Amino acid sequence: MNNPLLTEPWLTWAIEIQSIAQNGLAYCKNIYDIERYERLRDIAAEMLSYKTDIPVEKVKSLFCHEQGYQTPKIDSRAAIFKHDKILLVQENDGLWSLPGGWVDVLETIDSNTVKEVKEEAGLDVKPRFLIAIHAQHKRNYPPFAYRVLKAFVMCELLGGKFQHNSETLQSAYFTLDELPEMNNEKNTKEQVELCFQAYHSKHWITEFD
Repeated sequence: MNNPLLTEPWLTWAIEIQSIAQNGLAYCKNIYDIERYERLRDIAAEMLSYKTDIPVEKVKSLFCHEQGYQTPKIDSRAAIFKHDKILLVQENDGLWSLPGGWVDVLETIDSNTVKEVKEEAGLDVKPRFLIAIHAQHKRNYPPFAYRVLKAFVMCELLGGKFQHNSETLQSAYFTLDELPEMNNEKNTKEQVELCFQAYHSKHWITEFD
């Protein structure tokens, strides 16, 4: 999927300004430099708010709240197959995605995948291999104001069943030809197709950006 925002250089500029500001705040001690870096951070948030119509305070809460050297966030997504069908969960907005989410600070890609599948689909799984690591801004829409690496993990189903929860409405298995409307922020149809390719491959080689 092509992201139209990626053709606009302002997004890259805003991200770079935010990164420079955050890294500066992580290391500088001079009070005047701190003020300058804080202003750069505000400018980056104002740029994003102006171009996206998102309130500037919301942009700051999403974009300017972290401390320390800036690095990408990590998201893990599980590919679970049964009878040549893949498991998807329906989000509260009605769209569908592979079960998964942000890798929590005390988790690994492996343990986070297991945790997210249990929370969103009620299933117990065993991660088997890494299908791909994708850069969110290159493949998903809309691109975020920060960089995200998305890890797609092939999992073996051990057991369990869907349980009512606050994140998803239901789960179901789909063939490649009957995929429902996707939440492209979480994963695209093309990324689900990649999971099918990995499932049918005898010697899969991890794809990465």
